[in-house]
Amino acid sequence: MQDVLKHIDDNVDSRLEELIEWVRIPSVSTDPLHKDDVRTAAEHLVRDLKTSGITKSSIVETDGHPAVFGEMKGPKGSPTVLFYGHYDVQPADPLNEWDSPPFEPEIRDGKLYGRGVADDKGQVHTHLKAVESILKTAAELPLTVKFIIEGEEETGSTHLEELILTNKERLACDVVVISDSPMFSEESPSICVGLRGLAYGEVIVRGPKQDLHSGAFGGGVANPANVLSKILAGLHDDRGMVTVPGFYDDVVALTEAQGTAIRSLPFDEEKWLELTGSPSTTGEEGYSTLERIWARPTLDINGMKSGYTGEGAKTIIPAVAKAKLSARLVANQDPDVIIDLLEKHVRALAPPTVEVDFIRHHGGKPYLGPTDHPAFEAARRALKVGFECDPVEIREGGTIPVVSTFSEVLGVPCILMGFGLPDQNIHGPNENLRVNCYRGGTRSIAAFLYQLAETMGR
Repeated sequence: MQDVLKHIDDNVDSRLEELIEWVRIPSVSTDPLHKDDVRTAAEHLVRDLKTSGITKSSIVETDGHPAVFGEMKGPKGSPTVLFYGHYDVQPADPLNEWDSPPFEPEIRDGKLYGRGVADDKGQVHTHLKAVESILKTAAELPLTVKFIIEGEEETGSTHLEELILTNKERLACDVVVISDSPMFSEESPSICVGLRGLAYGEVIVRGPKQDLHSGAFGGGVANPANVLSKILAGLHDDRGMVTVPGFYDDVVALTEAQGTAIRSLPFDEEKWLELTGSPSTTGEEGYSTLERIWARPTLDINGMKSGYTGEGAKTIIPAVAKAKLSARLVANQDPDVIIDLLEKHVRALAPPTVEVDFIRHHGGKPYLGPTDHPAFEAARRALKVGFECDPVEIREGGTIPVVSTFSEVLGVPCILMGFGLPDQNIHGPNENLRVNCYRGGTRSIAAFLYQLAETMGR
């Protein structure tokens, strides 16, 4: 193992140059103009996998952008790890807010800057380079590794579930490893043991057939904007709790030990608040900020639109008012159940003086990992080797729908070991990945393969 770690340390600079070549490809999956670039990035990854020693690697076609599969067998009877990630990236706009061109990556002050360096090309790179270092220094891998790297994560992983279902045997494994999330801090490498799910809907309140003069008709017909405001105001009580009946019925509450563990993390709330630009924190009573954003469900208004919002005055009663709503869910809440409850509650709050439409958008299931599984202990030991300090367990407030899909379809736990940091600016200008995190991540993945082989070896 020491030879592997030394090989990783000795080759950080050259591998960052390799990563830079991949990041230069603008694989923006949301933009049809970059369709060819997305495929070019996939083909680049296949070549890199093969160069790294993962000779059984190929493009997997979907009805959208292609995925990439790779496999390298270990000793007979050894466990199998499936690495998941994505090579597509977000658009780089606004370009004028970047300090260097987003697709001309450069290293400054110990950070690699460029679109996709953290989300998710750089983190995927740690996986394949960990495997490469093992193959360069040892006779064989300690276990079997597989890769499934998609090109549509930034567009909602449209075809990924179908790909998993139709390739269930090909992807069969004992553990899925995903690095597509941040660490708690550079001094606290992290295992993410929980993700929130998502239920997303849109409320449309319709009143008159067209905008009306507020002097001639105001007070005689319902104003959709007024009605919608009242509906939205009725979604929470004064304690910050969601008022939708049944909303909390299936929530798996934090145990006392879990709550204590979260509150004991070295969380600088003042610094976190400074990042948001908000004057103070708020939320459901009785919980800390981390508990609220990691382990409690929420319901938020994501956008509202109604009437005239241009310069000057225009005295009308709008014909329509709209609002987009998202609920972040925790185990064991079901997105389909929650969206049903939300629609029912919205309709109950609406008066008969308007018509209400409710549109259902995408959703995703929450995930809570089985932390007593031996793979989690292997991950803890591996992170300590990789970063040379004790790791912590965290949760994430966001949603990665594929995690629950992998867990349910393949029947295995998902280990979430991200190597970015909260200030890495994913999806925004000046996205970055610390060189130390890239190094520590590669070391951790290599150590995890050995630790898992030892823990779960048959």
